[in-house]
Amino acid sequence: MAREDMLLMRPHEWKRLHLIHQALEKKINQKQAAEWAGLSARQMRRLMKRIRQEGDRGILHRRRGQPSNRRLAEKVRQKALRLFEKKYADFGPTLASEKLEALDRISIHAETLRLWLRQAQIPYKRRKARAHRQWRPRRSCFGEMVQIDGSHHDWLEGRGPQLVLMGYIDDATSTVHARFYDHEGTRPALDSFSRYVQRYGIPLSVYLDNHSTYKSSQAPSIQEQLEAVTPGGGSTGRPASPASSSTGSELDSVSKNPAAPQRGSHARSWRQTLSDPRSASHFQADGGRAPGRFAAHPPPRPYGTA
Repeated sequence: MAREDMLLMRPHEWKRLHLIHQALEKKINQKQAAEWAGLSARQMRRLMKRIRQEGDRGILHRRRGQPSNRRLAEKVRQKALRLFEKKYADFGPTLASEKLEALDRISIHAETLRLWLRQAQIPYKRRKARAHRQWRPRRSCFGEMVQIDGSHHDWLEGRGPQLVLMGYIDDATSTVHARFYDHEGTRPALDSFSRYVQRYGIPLSVYLDNHSTYKSSQAPSIQEQLEAVTPGGGSTGRPASPASSSTGSELDSVSKNPAAPQRGSHARSWRQTLSDPRSASHFQADGGRAPGRFAAHPPPRPYGTA
């Protein structure tokens, strides 16, 4: 805590005070001091006069330490805090400020409300810090890699059967292809992949998650160990079914299981967008009577064609 004989100044005030002392000692003239301080000659003369009368304390702004003329009334502050504790305790300051304005007609900036909550020591919902993950650069062209993921979500909001959205997203262009199924398994995976290939062609590589449809958690057999095959197929995992294995070998498409979270970030991003409650009405095609196809972008021009 500063003593009474100490002055707390901002950097620009220290600079101005030094120039004023130089001008008072006739080492520089008022015009030079004003130019270097970024002030007009009139402002410099007024500051020099105040420092002659009050000393170094005269460099401080006269309203330093006084409440702002634009501050909200104390009764508004108390009412906002009372409503926050009563109605919006589970909200963060940003959402709470929006609700206060929309429902209670109290217009408060989110940062002002955050400051009031801290001063009153009222707990509020804080966003958890996300772990840092290095962003993986996208592939250079369409078809070089496609990410496959099955999304389990109440797509019809209880008005129909539980569906799984088998989604495909191209890593380079974010082109999305998806279709609803009643479960995530070998048949839906092969059917959706067949439809993707018919529409867009065979991708050079495929990224899969660690679902049992695509990867087995079983330990490799002696024969597989002798053949240098690790669980999951190839160097990444053995397929969970002979159908998956034969499909990959016949199409000559490299499949990989993501070892780092950022590798599936594009698939997670579109899945979160589609599962947003505001998008539910777009997924009620056919009244939820049967699994069906969901929208896809028009096929991009194949790589290397004119």
